[in-house]
Amino acid sequence: MPRLLTWNVHRCVGRDGRCSPERIAGIIGELKPDVVVLQELDVRRRRTGGIDQAHVIAHRLGMTHHFHPAYTVMEEAYGDAILTARPSRMIRGAALPGIGPLSGLEPRGALWASVHLAGADVQIFNTHLGLRSRERLAQVDALLGRDWIGSPSCREPVIIAGDFNAVPRSRVYARLASSLKDAQCIAGRRKPQATFPSRLPLLRLDHVFVSKSIEVQRAETVRTQEARIASDHLALFVDFTVKPLSARAAHAPPERAEA
Repeated sequence: MPRLLTWNVHRCVGRDGRCSPERIAGIIGELKPDVVVLQELDVRRRRTGGIDQAHVIAHRLGMTHHFHPAYTVMEEAYGDAILTARPSRMIRGAALPGIGPLSGLEPRGALWASVHLAGADVQIFNTHLGLRSRERLAQVDALLGRDWIGSPSCREPVIIAGDFNAVPRSRVYARLASSLKDAQCIAGRRKPQATFPSRLPLLRLDHVFVSKSIEVQRAETVRTQEARIASDHLALFVDFTVKPLSARAAHAPPERAEA
């Protein structure tokens, strides 16, 4: 049964102030995921020792990785990655809309990779949305549009995961949930688990949304003491199966929610 894990790793700097991609990789490795979706990775940035965190974590896990920088400064980059040991190909990595160049807000992006899992090419999307509501709404509309999930080339099954900076009562969450299913809500748990802050989780900001051909078997946060210290967010993993081809509704992307 495939397992996907999503985690905002806070540039691999833990609550103890220690920067350790190796610690992040060790925690992930114990869970044996097939796909790893990470946000807030530093690549060659002086503030975290100039290393390529995406490469280090992927190498430790025996995986390949697809990285997209949300922004770059000279040779330094900061962004998100999809890691897997399964056959995969990068389809798209691009910036998401903001609310103006003078806003002072951190640029945001997304990436899309096709990963062969459970006999199907699963379309995996990774994103980290902005901090302002108006910004997030523009970004989620873009993700549901024709360049991303609404693309004619995006066919079932589909998973979008990441740090959405949006709680379940938000408009951003509602737009995603109108087209896709929240993995934590259909996994059979009595109550979905919060992901932020890791020390005392109160908010559910990190999500995995799946299309109708994905059947979620389990969805849980990683609450070990080491995981609580390693980042300011908790990791979330999802075990799932893919419906047989004959049982899938026509090969089409999920319907786009109207604004």
